[in-house]
Amino acid sequence: METKIIVIGGLSAGPSAATKARRENEKANIKLFEKTSNISYATCGIPYALSGVITSRDKLLVVEADLLKLRFNVDVHLDEEVLEILPKEHQVVTTKATYDYDKLVFATGAKTIIPRVQNLEKASNWSPCRTLEDFDKIMQKGAIDTAEHVTVLGAGLIGVEVVENLIELGKKVTLIEGGDGILPMWETKFRKFAQNTLEQHGVEVITNTFVNEFKVEQGRIVEIPLVDKKIKTDFVLMSVGIKPSTEMLTIKGAEHIANGALKVNEKMETSLPDIYAAGDCASIKNTITQEHDYLPLGTHSNKGGRTAGANAAGGNQIFKGGYKTAIIKVFENTLGRTGLNPDFMKKQGISFETNLIVAGTTPGYYPNQKDVILETYYCPTTGKIFGCEAFGAHGVDKRIDVMSTAIYAGLTIEDLSNLDLAYAPPFSPAKDPVVVAGFVGTNAYQKTYVEITAEELMEHHEIGADFQLIDVRTNDEVDKMGMIPNSTHIPLDTLRNSTLEMLDTNKETIVFCAKGMRGYLASLQLKDKGFKNVKNLSGGFMVWSLLNPIIKAKK
Repeated sequence: METKIIVIGGLSAGPSAATKARRENEKANIKLFEKTSNISYATCGIPYALSGVITSRDKLLVVEADLLKLRFNVDVHLDEEVLEILPKEHQVVTTKATYDYDKLVFATGAKTIIPRVQNLEKASNWSPCRTLEDFDKIMQKGAIDTAEHVTVLGAGLIGVEVVENLIELGKKVTLIEGGDGILPMWETKFRKFAQNTLEQHGVEVITNTFVNEFKVEQGRIVEIPLVDKKIKTDFVLMSVGIKPSTEMLTIKGAEHIANGALKVNEKMETSLPDIYAAGDCASIKNTITQEHDYLPLGTHSNKGGRTAGANAAGGNQIFKGGYKTAIIKVFENTLGRTGLNPDFMKKQGISFETNLIVAGTTPGYYPNQKDVILETYYCPTTGKIFGCEAFGAHGVDKRIDVMSTAIYAGLTIEDLSNLDLAYAPPFSPAKDPVVVAGFVGTNAYQKTYVEITAEELMEHHEIGADFQLIDVRTNDEVDKMGMIPNSTHIPLDTLRNSTLEMLDTNKETIVFCAKGMRGYLASLQLKDKGFKNVKNLSGGFMVWSLLNPIIKAKK
């Protein structure tokens, strides 16, 4: 007897489930229901279609419905919304009929959260920016052709991507975020690096602010009143967050996490018999914490859908989960991350150490060298890597993917220096930044070297701590770039032969150079001279200057 499989949702997880089910079972009867007229399109590409980087709407369409029918014999029902699921009866009720199933794959995704803003219902010049229907609405309403100023609400991944592409179109853009910084998945300083980049490209970034009212005239938003200013705007794009579309199953008793995302096991089974879930409606395991987590990314949607489809068709596959690997382009720079975030670990009481390095992503002799800032978080007792974040103009994707693999493999900070990574001048220096992170992190882990972060140095200044700060950069560097307040300038190449009578060997001593390497050498020399508490500023003057105003040195 043939197996009746119903898939609900036609974006990414649904088609992945349907096609894998067919590959697993040629005789299965497979139906896919999608409430709109579009299936399998690239939501992540929509911001780039707004600017024309992706040159046409058609290029967003990954798979046509006809292909699912002809190649995979999937019965696709477009514009047929599922209204109710009857788990006990094994039936699905749609706007057109009632269908029986043996196995059900629930892949309904998530819906954009629309904040409650006074007068929003009176206006037409606004839209979410997440679905193909949203894209069509934006293009039809003239946001791209006629608007001079666009306001984007929400500074998550999509919000920031939309902002960049609007700037590339020549628009004036204001980005408003309710939280204390953009891109909340990242650690505070990395969010600051990204915000600096946006502002350098003319974006007005406003954080810690919620929009409560729109001023509307003749059916159009013309102004956004805030506490301390008013923003005149021509169009508003909403990107404040998403909510899993799971009500059809949660009301039937399906287990879920706080935001409504369905709990699934490694086979993508929900708590309801014969019902699987995948995509943005599902909560998968965080493989580091072993807790259910919400990771709404296309990577997990496709893998989860594939697993659900295979098992619905009689297979035996597992999808272990993920650990928040993400990446985003912010104009010329890239921001990447993987694993646990410091804020999360502090809240959970997880002990961790931090190692930050600044390293070239190609050799210094190769043209147009760019630096990457790479910060690694690891266990202070075992050295096991918990997470990593990176920022730079080149090669961030490679380093984050290597670190993601290291986390999956359970590697330690000491293991990184033993990785055999590809090397040629156009791609990497002989000592790749990941390997350098291993060298520096191992020194710190083995207690032969002590770092202090830019944030900790800032706190030292704020509380008036008793310490001495030594700048070992060259005279030219100091003249061109300025100095950190209260620092004493002793160039590294003169340090070994200096008497250092003005310094106290018993006082906490912090050294820094431009990026960290020379500061490390200086710390070794100072220890040899009898300094008892020496620390090197991780990332050196470069990271400090990205986070702080600089006092110019006197010439």
